[in-house]
Amino acid sequence: MSFDIALSGLGATNTQLNTISNNIANVSTTGFKESRTEFSSVYNGIQAGGVEVAAISQNFDKNGSVSGTGRSLDLAIGGNGFFVTKDTSGQVVYTRSGVFNTDKDNNIVSNTGMKLQGYTVDANNNLQSGAVGDLQIKTASLAAQATDRVDFVANFDSRVNTPAVAPFDMTDHDTYNSSYTTKVYDSLGNPHTMTQYFVKTGANAWDIHVSVDGAAPGAPQAATFNTDGTLATPAAPFNIAFNPAGADPMSIDIDLLGTTQFGADFGTSTNNPNGYSSGDLTGVRVEDNGMVYATYTNGQSLLQGQVMLADFANPQALVKVSNTGWQQSFGSGAPITGQPGSGILGSLTPGALEGSNVDLTSELVNLMTAQRNYQANAKTISTTEQLTQALFNAI
Repeated sequence: MSFDIALSGLGATNTQLNTISNNIANVSTTGFKESRTEFSSVYNGIQAGGVEVAAISQNFDKNGSVSGTGRSLDLAIGGNGFFVTKDTSGQVVYTRSGVFNTDKDNNIVSNTGMKLQGYTVDANNNLQSGAVGDLQIKTASLAAQATDRVDFVANFDSRVNTPAVAPFDMTDHDTYNSSYTTKVYDSLGNPHTMTQYFVKTGANAWDIHVSVDGAAPGAPQAATFNTDGTLATPAAPFNIAFNPAGADPMSIDIDLLGTTQFGADFGTSTNNPNGYSSGDLTGVRVEDNGMVYATYTNGQSLLQGQVMLADFANPQALVKVSNTGWQQSFGSGAPITGQPGSGILGSLTPGALEGSNVDLTSELVNLMTAQRNYQANAKTISTTEQLTQALFNAI
């Protein structure tokens, strides 16, 4: 019986040594979770039977250290959750390793070739929450968008007088009080210069003359202010229209909401036209909420999708697979999915990676302890063999 007990100890300790060795081997593996060997005693009735391995569990409660990398597609999870990926056969694999890049088809893939899953966008780049698919970056150039609105907020100086020279002439600075220039774009992405000239006509009244590319402005837009300095009229955006050569006719709404007339120098706080020229893809940006944007040479960004995370009621029951991944099992339960930072799911840190949570010092101590236990069980077998031999010699 002593032989069997010692053999069970050798087998269990050998399993422990394998677990420790695997932890040490993966001390630099991104997203790796350390394991431990858990033992339980064996009894045959009231007779001691040795030891067996009850389980090899992983430590999902302890996160690895997060270090910045500066690479836009490196992602780290802080807290609960896994990235959702698919291998070439369509099998879903969950991982904590956030090393991602793009393949030849511009799919976002892990360093082992698995495609990152997330919420996709429609043809107009609107996010489709709940529609899960491969996250892919569109490489086509971003088409130009004509300007059709300008949000403009400024302060008109109430202390200035009406111009001494009349009528208004945009070439004569003495015929207006101030001016401001905005760049707008036509349907071909060509830039045009829109200049607003502000002429005080009364105590709380102004005329706004708008010129595009130096052309003579049309009829002015009147603007009036209340006695507390807030804008009275126009209550809605006013419109200008012009026909750029070779492009579609343009119609631009200029919104003055928030403009004031106080006793302070003329100044602009908002000048926001919504058009832009065409642009080529320059890179990818991921936000901490998982939103993935393509960035372009014209300074614009276009939504490509959103990274999703998954978590499980019992992650210990997940099936360990190669490439630092896990697969769902009956014991783990169904995945709970959502955007980073929602519900029980952890946060996302772009441009960083989560390292292994293995404590190398502890593993080396565990290794010495396991070695001592292995030697002790081997000594038990040696001692039992000597006792048996002594018994045979006595017969």
